[in-house]
Amino acid sequence: MGKKRIVKKTGRSGAGKNNALKSRILSHGSKKKIESGILHVRSTYNNTRVSLTDKQGDLAFSLSSGGLGFKGAKKGTPFAAAKAGELVGEMAKNMGVKTVDVIVKGVGAGRESSIRGFVSYGIHINSIKDMTPIPHNGPRAKKPRRV
Repeated sequence: MGKKRIVKKTGRSGAGKNNALKSRILSHGSKKKIESGILHVRSTYNNTRVSLTDKQGDLAFSLSSGGLGFKGAKKGTPFAAAKAGELVGEMAKNMGVKTVDVIVKGVGAGRESSIRGFVSYGIHINSIKDMTPIPHNGPRAKKPRRV
């Protein structure tokens, strides 16, 4: 019959992968030091993107729930958004950011939790603006189908 293969499982299955991904992302920190910046949170039903820019709007770094390894419907959850916010907060802390203004766009579940994750690293928030695009009539609608 041959030898039987024994597979040992220790801890959570994805824990090592997440730590490796986190250390890889943190190693790509920006060399530029900024005191204050703008945190952009774009939250859709399917994903949450968190990016930090300086006051002029030049991107320092950006991260999304999908980029962290969440797949499918898990990308749009508040937990995934909080993880993205925490990682951006850690990178911002390493960069020397003290204060941020927050601009939130979108209607997804990760709007608030990504900001909470970011704030957990002790960075002060000056203001939070909701800049969700709202359509006002838009282009002409298609004519109804005749069956």
